[in-house]
Amino acid sequence: MPDPSDNNPVSPAANVQTDASDSLQSAAQAESPPLSAAAPVDMPPEVPFRRQDGQRGSEEPRDKVPAYEIPGDTPWRQTWRILSARMQSLSDRLGRRLTQRTLKIGISARIFHPEAGAKGLQAKTLQYLEESIAQWVMSRDVLVLMIPTVNTSSMLHPSKIRLRDYAKHLDGLVLQGGADVAPQSYAQTPTRPEWIGDRSRDMYELELLHEFVEAGKPVLGICRGCQLINVAFGGTLYQDILTDVPNAVPHVNELYDRHRHPIQFPSGSSLAQLFSAQTAPLVNSIHHQAVRDLGRDLRIEAVSQDDGIVEAVRHTKSRFVMGLQWHPEFHRAGGADLLDCTPILDSFLRAARETRF
Repeated sequence: MPDPSDNNPVSPAANVQTDASDSLQSAAQAESPPLSAAAPVDMPPEVPFRRQDGQRGSEEPRDKVPAYEIPGDTPWRQTWRILSARMQSLSDRLGRRLTQRTLKIGISARIFHPEAGAKGLQAKTLQYLEESIAQWVMSRDVLVLMIPTVNTSSMLHPSKIRLRDYAKHLDGLVLQGGADVAPQSYAQTPTRPEWIGDRSRDMYELELLHEFVEAGKPVLGICRGCQLINVAFGGTLYQDILTDVPNAVPHVNELYDRHRHPIQFPSGSSLAQLFSAQTAPLVNSIHHQAVRDLGRDLRIEAVSQDDGIVEAVRHTKSRFVMGLQWHPEFHRAGGADLLDCTPILDSFLRAARETRF
């Protein structure tokens, strides 16, 4: 028979190893004291916290106020100042971008009407700028755009663009010289057939002037433009100076822009302040029509020294609406003895910058 001990899987060597492990565990338990008898751990002495007011405290406050803060300041006040500073910074940046944007000045168009029996380009309606007026305005580093006539009822090229849209998107208007203002535009009839003027251009420029004035944008009228401003506010014109004012000096002759005469600035006028050192400046003279009855809310800014013919007007209820009877764009080429009108142009452009919004 097999020995019963053969059924035990643990060998005698394993029994010896187990007895040794039990002996080591018993020895370790004998050397280690019970947890309840453990000695307390020594901690370093507590260092008291001294606050800014000199008093001692047991711990540093969690919301310690930096020394640079305003005493008694509140989080709401701090937040408001931070937001205000940020808004001011954004406002300054936006203001610099807007004021540094190049000005865009519109100039009304001269109109060439088709000639009877003409062929080619002369049989077409042309709208154009005289070069000197564009170059004079651009000399102050601004953009110049010619404003064409509009026709919202055109069958060939219908458009929804109106002159009001130009007044909205441009910063100022220059009314350039050209054909006579039609007597019909100030409720009169032509005294001679050659003085019928250009009624279609009058209607176009009167609407354009009205839109810019309504938009609060500045307007500078040159020669015909000066006369048109007077008519727009209810004034009338001399249809021909030589006929209507026999004692007047000639205001136009074959010399064209080389013809000149002295002017005077009435006391208290803006031009008198602008040219305080000028006593009798010279200007060119290329017009046979002139302001007769002054329009409402207009003030005389300059007169011809020899005969008192009105040479400049200004609307008193607008930021800048001024008309000059002479052609300042021809002065630089005409010589140093002619009035330098750059200060007038600069005043116009400053008004354009200030009223662009």
